Order: sequence, then C-alpha cells, then structure tokens
Amino acid sequence: MAPTDVPSPIDLRSPIDASEWERTAQLRSGRAEIFRAFVEQLSRVSKTHPRILELGSGPGFLASSVLDGLPGASMTLLDFSSAMHDLARARLEARAEGICFVQIDFKRAGWIEGLGTFDAVITNQAVHELRHKQHARKFHEQVRTLLGAGAPYLVSDHFHGDGGMTNHELFMTVDEQRQALLDAGFRRVEEVRKAGSLVLHCARGS
Repeated sequence: MAPTDVPSPIDLRSPIDASEWERTAQLRSGRAEIFRAFVEQLSRVSKTHPRILELGSGPGFLASSVLDGLPGASMTLLDFSSAMHDLARARLEARAEGICFVQIDFKRAGWIEGLGTFDAVITNQAVHELRHKQHARKFHEQVRTLLGAGAPYLVSDHFHGDGGMTNHELFMTVDEQRQALLDAGFRRVEEVRKAGSLVLHCARGS
C-alpha cells in the first residue's frame, strides 16, 4: 500500500497564510547562504540572457536574489498560489519586464505541458510540498524534460537528519535527495552547499 501523503499545516493559497509564511521565511537559518550559492551556480550558465524557470517560487525571495545577481536573465515563476504570486509581483515590480508568472500546481498531472525548455531550472523549499518523499523521483523526471542541453537543475530543500528536519516521510536525507535525482535519470549530481537545515544539489542530465 502506498504511503499516505503528509497534510500541510497551512494553506498557501490563503492570503493570510501566504503573508505569514513570507514573514517567517525570512528568519530561517541558512537561506542567505543558499541563495548566494544559487546565484554562483547560475552565473556559470554560458548565456548572456539565460531563461530560468523557478518551481514553487512563492513570494519571490529567490527570484529577487537571482535577478540582482544576473540582471540579464529572464524568469518564469511557477507557483500554485495566486496569493504567493501577488506577493512576488509586489516584491519584483520594478523588474516585471523580465518575469512571467505561471499559476500551476506541480502535483497535477500534465503540469509541464506547454512550458517549453529552459537554460536552468531552480527550486527552493518546494520538493517537500509534494507532501511525501515518494513523489520526488517522478517530479525530477518531469523536470528533466524542461531542461535544455547541458542545463543545470538546482534543487534546494530541507533535509532529514542531524541539524535538519524530523519528519522522515516528508523530508529526505541528503543521500536520499541525491539518489532521487540519480533515479530520475540525472547522470551528474553534486552537493553544492549545506546551510542551516537546507542542502543545495546541482543535477545535470549529461
């Protein structure tokens, strides 16, 4: 029998819950270091105007850091919550020309259809929103189809274990995160940075 998904304690579609998540997320340890590592990795993409897809983009914290570090980039921000997109629009208003907002639930079948391919796909604190770690491999397989040739997939999430999170159904160990990417068909998976309860991996298909 398949494991039961872990229910979320908050409704990120709610403007109240989304605003509270935005407030508390800024206080969490390790985020600034992980964001810097995202920008460092993306700066190695050999395109002047890279097209970047962020999955589970939330209130636009990571997108703001990326666009500060790579002003020539364009970004597609994908989230299932219109409330989160409203917060992101307010945060990124001055850079609206380089941003496309897409409201899609990546837990739904067919969510990748029509998105195209990108020079990089990034995600932070979103994989566990699949609500069970059993879904990670399939999710990563779907992401592979969105990557252009040689494009990096940068995945950051909370890890289970010492210094990390306690729920072993929702959160993966660092080794489990790496293995899920390998099982999804990525040939090269590198641990880039660990900070606070977060770990960032860079995966490539070739």
